[in-house]
Amino acid sequence: MKKTLLIVLILTACILHAEILVPMDLTQSNHLKAYGVAFQGLKDKYVVKWLLNYRGGSFLFPETESIVAQCNIRGVRYETVNSAQVAAILSEIQDSNMETMVLEKEPKIAVYIPPNALPWDDAVTLVMDYAEIPYDRVWDEEVLSGKLSDYDWIHLHHEDFSGQYGKFYGSYRSAPWYQNDVRVNTDMAAKLGFAKVWQLKHAVAEKIREYVMNGGFLFAMCAATDSYDIALAARDTDIVDTVLDGDGVDPNYISKLDYNRTFAFENFKLMTNPFVYEFSDIDASDYSRLRGAEADFFQLFDFSAKYDPVPTMLTQDHTNMINGFLGQTTSFFKDKVKKSVIILAEVPGANEVKYLHGNIGKGTFTFYGGHDPEDYQHKIGDPETILDLYKNSPGYRLILNNVLFPAAEKKKLKT
Repeated sequence: MKKTLLIVLILTACILHAEILVPMDLTQSNHLKAYGVAFQGLKDKYVVKWLLNYRGGSFLFPETESIVAQCNIRGVRYETVNSAQVAAILSEIQDSNMETMVLEKEPKIAVYIPPNALPWDDAVTLVMDYAEIPYDRVWDEEVLSGKLSDYDWIHLHHEDFSGQYGKFYGSYRSAPWYQNDVRVNTDMAAKLGFAKVWQLKHAVAEKIREYVMNGGFLFAMCAATDSYDIALAARDTDIVDTVLDGDGVDPNYISKLDYNRTFAFENFKLMTNPFVYEFSDIDASDYSRLRGAEADFFQLFDFSAKYDPVPTMLTQDHTNMINGFLGQTTSFFKDKVKKSVIILAEVPGANEVKYLHGNIGKGTFTFYGGHDPEDYQHKIGDPETILDLYKNSPGYRLILNNVLFPAAEKKKLKT
């Protein structure tokens, strides 16, 4: 009798023991803030499990009052699941193209932001603010002083590492914001001992390269993708026109480009004309063909969750077809992408890569073309994107996948 009662009590306890499942499929009320709940759970030292390919990449938490409160406060939908249900979920994961990724510790995040940047003019800081994920601002001085070693992850957005002030000279050289940008960068170059802005930016690119080689995670969007690789290829070579820096482009610059030093791109040709709004032939932007976000969609690739956990993490979403969006660099011509790079998403029927990932040294880099996933044709001076209107944005989810990626269990990342 006592033995039977004990068995009943044990079984009852197992059934009553619960965990919190935050689904990331179409049932989720706020996908973006769900990442903030996961990040907060890590900060609070809870075990957070990322269920790759299960219901859109759901999260599993221990049942605690604080997790429930975070979900309720942020408007994130959750389900309470008992031990039997958890066992069924894990069994399904074991037998399918799914995987359980344990998140170990919240990553320390830095964003490369000039002091004159508008606070909302960067989709990554915008969505991290919305999801309530903390980050620090760094710029040239912090990078060159070695401060990046304090961080697990750094983001670059539309900064121009070639030193050409974003190639805005042709259209905006008389605009106060452009003149201020030139002044701010020139002053910083002088402060740090560089005669030219391009020399400063190339040095910053080298320092970031060193950071990644030593194990850092780099995520870049918009013009920071191709202009960064251009700076690495050019290194100490002047590729800046006279009207921008007072002297001409090195006449031998083409032979001096070293594609072995770049992260993602090779065999590209530069466009050094300051009146041409383009850095090189890497970018597939076509502003003469503005078809709209739905017509310019791109498609995520499927990966094996058990054998390719990293690209699987980076492509977690509740849809694999995502509305397109433009940027100074919108997407990348496939023939300029190195064969060693993993293509995560491309534009169907076109020679365009939208999203890519790779390893270099001990670290990784991920490049995502375009400026703002919910602002199809972002223009200078456009108002802030209100993310409460796009709380289920699949395009913004890709950014947040990258934010959480460095938290994953390191031994799983090596498999």
